[in-house]
Amino acid sequence: MPSRRRAVLILLLLAAAAVASVAVSLMTGSVQLTPLEVLRALCSDDAGLGNEVVRGLRLPRALAGLACGGLLALAGALMQVLLKNPLADPYVLGVSGGASVGALTAMLFGLPLLALHAGAFGGALAAMLLVFGLAHGEGSWTQTRLLLTGVIVAAGCGALVALLLSIAPENQLRGMLFWLMGDLSQVDSAWSALLVLVLGLACVLPFSRDLGLLARGELSARVLGVPTERLRLMIYALASLLTAVAVNLAGSIGFIGLIVPHLVRLAAGNDLRLLLPAAVLAGGTLLVVADTLARVVVAPQQLPVGVLTALLGVPVFLYLLSRQPQRNEP
Repeated sequence: MPSRRRAVLILLLLAAAAVASVAVSLMTGSVQLTPLEVLRALCSDDAGLGNEVVRGLRLPRALAGLACGGLLALAGALMQVLLKNPLADPYVLGVSGGASVGALTAMLFGLPLLALHAGAFGGALAAMLLVFGLAHGEGSWTQTRLLLTGVIVAAGCGALVALLLSIAPENQLRGMLFWLMGDLSQVDSAWSALLVLVLGLACVLPFSRDLGLLARGELSARVLGVPTERLRLMIYALASLLTAVAVNLAGSIGFIGLIVPHLVRLAAGNDLRLLLPAAVLAGGTLLVVADTLARVVVAPQQLPVGVLTALLGVPVFLYLLSRQPQRNEP
């Protein structure tokens, strides 16, 4: 099969999986609905239980999962490409922790939603600049130095989060904790996040060739005319924005940005024209499925969706670590 046909087939299959995951999410819950009832609720303005459940509760939540999973997967894919490291993602490198610190600080002081968004983006950008600034040192970035620096910054962000939670009033503490573990139940609308996701993907796809050259080596990319410094800065800022929007929408959800791009790369190859949109679709599908399970596993109680993604991500992360090439000690 020609590569173009194969790429189209992969994207169509992932798009079908995303639509199917949203459909299952709309039908599944304490009130079971048939596909016909869901379709009627989506197409009709008549008041009723099905309409309220689908439009008022499940559809915003499913779209939020689709948007948040896509945002995290795209951010993780961009970092992995730039760093040539399949273990890089917003969670491991501390960007998600920085966004959490910024957002929780805004919540602690009772600031409006706009300030919460600004705090999350500022925290994510500050964490990323800190990681890459400290990891550079006197020489170039290395995988070991970068990951160690990211772990330290993530630990520092975790300490700040613990401090914020310890001084938070009791009437705010439960909401902050549930949000911190990942929660899609409070989402009213996900259209703005979906718009950011589409615009982010549209902005980065024209640079697929330059990113591919940069992933093969900075020197060769410069020789071929790639503005490496400006490209790195743009991608770092874009990854911070994507992470901040995802954290604002659903709290801190780990491992999506780590496992999805790597698994998609194993299945679809390294062509970024296919990898990036495929990662967006796969990440959104995975988070919608995880959120649906979070609603029904211990029903009528609901689990934070971040718990299920962590339960999935931890063994996959350990598997990825075990696949890293081992170097002989001198």
